[in-house]
Amino acid sequence: MKRETFGSRLGFILVSAGCAVGIGNVWKFPYMCGQFGGAAFILIYLVFLLIMGIPVMVCEFGVGRASRHSVAAAYETLEPKGTKWHITKWIGVIGCYFLMMFYTTVGGWMLYYCVRSFRGDFVGADMKTVSAGFSDMLGNMPLMAFWMILICIIGFGVCAFGIQKGIEKVSKFMMTALLLIMIVLAIHSVMMKGAGAGIRFYLIPDFKQMAEIGIGNVIFGAMSQAFFTLSIGIGAMLIFGSYMEKDQRLFGEAVNITVLDTIVALMAGFIIIPACFAYGIEPGAGPSLIFITIPNIFAQVAGGRVWGGLFFLFLSFAAFTTLVAVFENIISFDMDLFGWSRKKSTLVSLILIIILSMPCVMGFNVLAGFTPLGEGSTIMDLEDFIVSNNLLPLGSLGYVLFCTKKNGWGWNHFLEEINQGEGWKFPSGIKGYMSYGLPLLIIIIYLKGYYDKFQPMGTKVLVGWMIVAILFLTFVIGCSCGKSNAEKVDK
Repeated sequence: MKRETFGSRLGFILVSAGCAVGIGNVWKFPYMCGQFGGAAFILIYLVFLLIMGIPVMVCEFGVGRASRHSVAAAYETLEPKGTKWHITKWIGVIGCYFLMMFYTTVGGWMLYYCVRSFRGDFVGADMKTVSAGFSDMLGNMPLMAFWMILICIIGFGVCAFGIQKGIEKVSKFMMTALLLIMIVLAIHSVMMKGAGAGIRFYLIPDFKQMAEIGIGNVIFGAMSQAFFTLSIGIGAMLIFGSYMEKDQRLFGEAVNITVLDTIVALMAGFIIIPACFAYGIEPGAGPSLIFITIPNIFAQVAGGRVWGGLFFLFLSFAAFTTLVAVFENIISFDMDLFGWSRKKSTLVSLILIIILSMPCVMGFNVLAGFTPLGEGSTIMDLEDFIVSNNLLPLGSLGYVLFCTKKNGWGWNHFLEEINQGEGWKFPSGIKGYMSYGLPLLIIIIYLKGYYDKFQPMGTKVLVGWMIVAILFLTFVIGCSCGKSNAEKVDK
């Protein structure tokens, strides 16, 4: 079967950026910025995007374009015979399924709140009413299931039309609309009375405040956010590399996508943080900032029905572009592994994702008593932990090692592929950093994430989970240590 390709370079950039742009940009970034001191956090975040996010993205794109497959078959296509790199493909396959098992639920929330906002449900409502509305939604399993199923049907329906007629066309529209809506909302937010303090907090670094929070905490917070915001590690970017022509070098494309992703994150901060300061609301309020605090703000603003509706429409577009991108990955798994048609893969994947998403939906109501990660945790927390704290960093480590080690794809093959075409050339002089420095940074992030999550639960729990983390690391590193048949013969 002939491999599909993008209709234009702009289509590739917008689809890939749409995959990267998601609720991590517009939900997590603003409240992390609030928690970690504003502008100082942003500066460090940008540094880590440059030294970590872009190199890993280039690796994913390179493996995808050279193999012309999804992660389900990419390693087998490029690895030397006799090596075990292909085992790590399951990090990507499992990662995409686990991500969609909870992302579809959150996407359904966004869509539901968009409808509620335009309907005027929050007009004149106080904080207590808005909070109760969010709790009522979580407790209503049929309602949550309906919006989850609806967004799955719409998303897989787009994928059924293929790359150019479906995903590329929809992503071009949605990303353009998303950026325009963000500009309008940001201008409105910064013009609010009292927003000046929020703008200063957001734009002027305060290293004294950073020291009070803890320099190490701010650095690791920025590092992990930069790493996870680009959707790297589970093949979500690799698949779009497999649809690329070879007329553009991949370094420049990765930079373009990272810049667009960062603009969306920064604009989201411009929408939320000045508004929080204008109404005396804590910008580091955490995940509730979107579904409780923001509707309360728009309830007090003239024309809040329209502004709130636009805000949640923007969030829906951000979530939907990521959903469609990962749905395409899941569809491609079946096409690569079993040789199925796109139509059959789409139908089977739709049914499977709906079924797999139901535990997350029920985790807030029917299965609310199940607390897998300690008191107060939910099934969504477990699924997010598996993806964010494990599969994304472990998968990224696998790509970097595969592209740099002699028994993998190898540095020379990697450079030859990513430097084909026009545009910025990837600097060959950073081989040492790519081979040793970047893997070390990823490992540090991975272990620090485990430490931060389980240290408050006591020494026994921490030690047990750290052993689990080390075992997972050993698995990835073990897959990278096999010798090829050629090396065995030489020996």
